[in-house]
Amino acid sequence: MDAIYARQSIDKADSISIDSQIEFCRFECKNQPHTIYADKGYSGKNTDRPEFQRMMADIRNGKIHRIVCYKLDRCSRSVLDFTTLMEELQKYDVAFVSCTEKFDTGSPIGRAMLNICIVFAQLERETIQQRVSDAYHSRCKKGFFMGGKIPYGFRGGQILLNGKKSTCYEIHSEEADALRLMYDIYSKPDSSYSDVLAVLKDKNIQNPNRTDGAWIRSHLGRLLRNPAYVRADIFIYSYFKTMGVCIENSEDEFIGTNGCYLYNNKSTNTKHLVLAPHKGIVSSSLWLSCQIKNKNSNFMSLCTLRGTEGIADGYRH
Repeated sequence: MDAIYARQSIDKADSISIDSQIEFCRFECKNQPHTIYADKGYSGKNTDRPEFQRMMADIRNGKIHRIVCYKLDRCSRSVLDFTTLMEELQKYDVAFVSCTEKFDTGSPIGRAMLNICIVFAQLERETIQQRVSDAYHSRCKKGFFMGGKIPYGFRGGQILLNGKKSTCYEIHSEEADALRLMYDIYSKPDSSYSDVLAVLKDKNIQNPNRTDGAWIRSHLGRLLRNPAYVRADIFIYSYFKTMGVCIENSEDEFIGTNGCYLYNNKSTNTKHLVLAPHKGIVSSSLWLSCQIKNKNSNFMSLCTLRGTEGIADGYRH
């Protein structure tokens, strides 16, 4: 019996539907008995698809003698996955037919064409991934909101950026006041995270990210390091420049008004800072004093852990 396999990741105008793929394959089957296996909403990046796995189970049980696909990449876009598939098909003496690419692995030339096509299928997939990644980082550099949870102190709003709609941060006045209090307390020379947490508890300032409303050190630390809160001026520009961060805006754009987005480009292992369209909450001097204190505190903790208190004392003085 033949197996007709069809796959479509998403519905798009330029994407051939599951039904159309099946019609092509039925013509290839020439009225022979066949079973249809169709995965809708699944990518070809791997073979972890329910109908594909059902088809493979039927192959191992001797029910299928030929797979018919509209196109090679309907089965897989990965050279490794397809090589594994072909080894299994050969093991069970199952042929593979691509309707549009016109090859049949029942012949030597068909097997050679298969190897060529699968290499180009993976190249296409990797090219698409690169284009998506490039588009993402291009939008990051222009100050677009790229998703994720809105930080404490803000709510989500809408803005037109370069003629395109985008989400932006809007200051939540009550939370912004609490945030300024956190920065102000922590910036004091003798204060610590514990002092900030004690004041938040005493004033009954709730953490909206937890059901019990409690604040924890890790969340507080993220708030006190987030450049989204700073009114970025020339001092912020200089700080990130000395840190080796790629700054997407010119120096004269840092006028002490807007907050910042800090992105990590994993493909190049670089950090990028861009001025965001929202207004900052805390001054650059207050934000920087907390960053310097954080770095000193981390250094002191590291020295203590390593048993080098003498070095720590030298650094402190």
